[in-house]
Amino acid sequence: MKINASFLRRCVMLVAVAGLWLGCKEDNGISERKYQLVWEDDFSGTAGTSPDPAKWTYDIGIGPGNDGWGNQELQYYTNRPENVSLDGAGNLAITARKENFSGRAFTSARLNTKGVFAQAYGRYEARMKMPWGPGIWPAFWMLGNNIDEVSWPQCGEIDIMEFRGQQPTLIHGTLHGPGYSGGAAVTKSFALSNSRFDTEFHVFAVEWGENYVDFFVDDTLYQRLTPEDVPGEWVYNQPFFLIMNVAVGGNFVGFPTPQTNFPQTMLVDYVRVYKEVN
Repeated sequence: MKINASFLRRCVMLVAVAGLWLGCKEDNGISERKYQLVWEDDFSGTAGTSPDPAKWTYDIGIGPGNDGWGNQELQYYTNRPENVSLDGAGNLAITARKENFSGRAFTSARLNTKGVFAQAYGRYEARMKMPWGPGIWPAFWMLGNNIDEVSWPQCGEIDIMEFRGQQPTLIHGTLHGPGYSGGAAVTKSFALSNSRFDTEFHVFAVEWGENYVDFFVDDTLYQRLTPEDVPGEWVYNQPFFLIMNVAVGGNFVGFPTPQTNFPQTMLVDYVRVYKEVN
């Protein structure tokens, strides 16, 4: 499902002072939505400093099962400034490096808001520029806040954006849940026609309500998923927390190749979360 881009550019307004996002959409079954900004990070600060610790925590290492976070990823996640820091130009830089570290050949970073911020429903968006190269796997995604009680995939997972570094014009939006996780997840891709995700910034977002998750790139809605679209339980009715990371290798992207240059950096201009208002 796609919405005419010129129509949305006329209708969608972001009012920074009021923190209000007004979504005006064509009459295709999607009603007008109004959102109030409730949480954000614009990553302003001195180059080389860490992101705000009141907003972000870190996953460290190779995963609780020592299996590359369940995906056979090759990197060791750290919280070092070499892997995650502000760039001094208003961006967060998450950098994957080729280096020997704690028994791994690569390092990178994975940030999350678990225990800091979680919300059910609303609009979740980030403006980002991707790294590039075979075997590079950046993502902006969410997990159910009850993951420690029910585990994955029962907690649910919303992948707002996943990117395979060997396909620089393509991103993916996905739901994982009980009965439809991993390779059986419900997913759709979105392709750029005249540019690449690693050469300029783009806004990746979902608008999430009780019975839908809508996926956007910039001003284009390219996928709507509802309970009828998943072959299992709809578990998107509780708070979710945010995650951003750049993986190296793994089941989704394969190994880096000689064409993959390091370091590789994902730049994040901002992350914003809104709640719907009447």
